[in-house]
Amino acid sequence: MRKTRCLGVALAALALAAVPALSADAATPNVLTYGSAGGSPVAVGDVLTASLSSGTIATLYSTAAGGTGVKCTASAFNSTVTANPSAPGTAVETLNSQTFSGCTAVGIPGVTAVLSVTVNNLTYTNSVSDAAGNPVTLSPGTAGPIQTTIVLRSLLGNITCGYQAQPTSLSGTTSNTAQTIGFVNQSFVRSSGPGTCFPMGYFTALYGPVLDVSKPGTPPVFVN
Repeated sequence: MRKTRCLGVALAALALAAVPALSADAATPNVLTYGSAGGSPVAVGDVLTASLSSGTIATLYSTAAGGTGVKCTASAFNSTVTANPSAPGTAVETLNSQTFSGCTAVGIPGVTAVLSVTVNNLTYTNSVSDAAGNPVTLSPGTAGPIQTTIVLRSLLGNITCGYQAQPTSLSGTTSNTAQTIGFVNQSFVRSSGPGTCFPMGYFTALYGPVLDVSKPGTPPVFVN
């Protein structure tokens, strides 16, 4: 009887000792969750989308302070989650598409319209970290550098301007306040086109809310 009682006490002690560890594991969220911070994990393979945050525009200006360039009233992206580890860590997405529309020229001599803004060499790799500041790194994929082609209408005909990220990756941040991802004054250098194309471009855009369209109700995505 004594041996049985001791064995029961020992097993109970082991069970109680295991409870905190199990609870801690269960409470650890993934880097990306949907619905709320610390909520359900975004699954690998889920598709995330976002348009420009309300009341903002996307710009590619010749200097970080403004100047000549191009501004767009609409932009959107589509990405697929390829890794979403437990926090702390870095989630990874592939950027499948990024579109721009409603674009106009700002102060470019002789240019009367922006005919198109096209992102080239997709897919890109988007790494989303939950480290301090919630940094994001957009890196080129296997198809080539991060590049944008802008077609302008000028008084002398159409002009095609190519711009590549300089350095090769873009740096941004995320915020759980409105589930946004933003880029500020990320530098591009002219890679092709005549002198009418401004030689440098600084890209700024704020997207949000980021939504998981693979889930019912397309809930917003949070970084933990």
